[in-house]
Amino acid sequence: MSKNYPFLDLGTVNSPFMPEIRAALDRVALSGRYIGGPEVERFEHLLAEQTGTAHAIGVSNGLDAMRMIFRALIQLGRLHAGDEVLVPANTYVASVLAVTDSDLKPVFVDIDPDTSLMSADAVRNALSPRTRAMLPVHLYGRVCWNAELKAIAVERDLIVVEDNAQAIGACGSECGLFNPSCRTGSLGHAAAFSFYPTKNIGALGDAGAVTTDDAALAAAVRALANYGSDRRYHNIYAGFNCRLDPLQAAVLAVKLPYTDVVNGARMDVAAAYMRTIRNAAVSLPAAAVGRECVWHQFVVRTPRRDAFRDYLLAHGVHTDINYPVPPYLQPCYAAQYGHTEAPFTDEQARTLLCLPISSCTSVDDACEIARIINDYKES
Repeated sequence: MSKNYPFLDLGTVNSPFMPEIRAALDRVALSGRYIGGPEVERFEHLLAEQTGTAHAIGVSNGLDAMRMIFRALIQLGRLHAGDEVLVPANTYVASVLAVTDSDLKPVFVDIDPDTSLMSADAVRNALSPRTRAMLPVHLYGRVCWNAELKAIAVERDLIVVEDNAQAIGACGSECGLFNPSCRTGSLGHAAAFSFYPTKNIGALGDAGAVTTDDAALAAAVRALANYGSDRRYHNIYAGFNCRLDPLQAAVLAVKLPYTDVVNGARMDVAAAYMRTIRNAAVSLPAAAVGRECVWHQFVVRTPRRDAFRDYLLAHGVHTDINYPVPPYLQPCYAAQYGHTEAPFTDEQARTLLCLPISSCTSVDDACEIARIINDYKES
């Protein structure tokens, strides 16, 4: 019987942390404090320290993290309904939902075909008098920030909101607009994190966070996520209930200190793929230097993607597709944005495939999967 190579098994992923997680869950259960409190505060402190930012606010999930940022910017008068936000065409729909939910207008920009990230040239071409913000998405774990994007943000005085759902712990070569750190989460005005269970650092359910160096923005996000309340029974905004659960905060406080270890293991697997896949029919992702990519996904491309995927499955290799349908072609957006011209994004949606790269996959596994890929022949 051939070996099985799972794409992801969360039981296996969380197994090394379970003794500490069980102790943390017991501590919360016995504390009697089930909303807010010291567990959330500890997690927030750890995340702010890790990103080098002044403030971290735990929220219910990654989408709500982005929603609260945009809502806070509107409440503070820095954005207004109808303002345009530049969004990469190649992203998960949550990036766009956060924009439209705040009555802002997403403007889709195509990607660099090598990195799969928002292209600086496409950003410049998409600028208009209504452009007020930019949403770089650190997709697949790769930093979407460079000197060109920074220069555009400075020249046009754009608000920069990072979608850091997939790249916790990544570090590029260009420092932030206001922060000397080059780590994701510290590069713009604010950043949104997702700790969905499948992420490099995942909770045992939904969880998210916002980081920022802006005290006023942090206060607005914190209030909006707690019914718009700045203190008990005093509501300054018509807010939401988007608080982070202390149980999830306690789990994340266990796992956050292992971020570099987890990412390092993924980088080792990615390096093995890059070193050993030698099939002309399969295009590899761009190489990465240092921690500029923490490999949330390892994405290859091939013209006959579905046949290639069937071949891999027949040899025990399980895969995924992130994402088969761009957000502007989703039924909820197609009527308004289906005319979007993003040829590189369209081509990637047809050809991309994600190989296993979690802690379920060893370097030896990656070499074996590469051998299977090298034996693949287009028919």
